[in-house]
Amino acid sequence: MKNMTKVMMAGVLAVGTLAAGCQTTPSVTAPTTQQITTDKLEAYNWQLVDAKRTNGQQVSQLFFNPSKPLTLNFMSVNGEHRVSYMNTCNNMGAQYQVVNGNVQIQNSLSTMMACPEPQASFDTATLATVQGKYSLSKNAKNTPILTITNANQVAHFQAVNK
Repeated sequence: MKNMTKVMMAGVLAVGTLAAGCQTTPSVTAPTTQQITTDKLEAYNWQLVDAKRTNGQQVSQLFFNPSKPLTLNFMSVNGEHRVSYMNTCNNMGAQYQVVNGNVQIQNSLSTMMACPEPQASFDTATLATVQGKYSLSKNAKNTPILTITNANQVAHFQAVNK
C-alpha cells in the first residue's frame, strides 16, 4: 500500500510538472529601437553619458569636466530644425533634418574663439561625435537613450527634461 501511494504521488507530480511546462509565460524582450522623429528629438535635451572608441577606450576629450557634459538641444526655430551643442567652449550648432528615420546634420556653425586645452579638444570631439547613425531606445529605467554610431566611436545620450 505504501508503495502504491508513492507511485501515485510520483505520477501526480509528473503530470503536474508536464502541465506546468505547457503553460506560456510572457517573454522578456530586449529594448527595441524606436523610430526617430523630430518630435522625439525635440522633446528632451540629450546629455552624454558614455562615448567609446571602436577599441573600447573612452573618448576622454568628451569627459574632461563631468559637471558639464556635452548636451544636445534639438529645437525648431522659425520652422527650421536646429541642434545646439551645449557646454562647449565655442557656441556651436547646426541645422538638422530627419530623412527616413536618419538624422542628417548640416551646415554646422561655430564661433571662432581660441579656446585653451582641454576645451579646444572637447569642441573638436563634439563635432566628430554628432556625425553618424542615430538610434533611439530606452534603458532599463524606461529613460529614452539616443545613440550615435560612426566609424570611430559609439556615444550614448540620456534624455533629460528641458
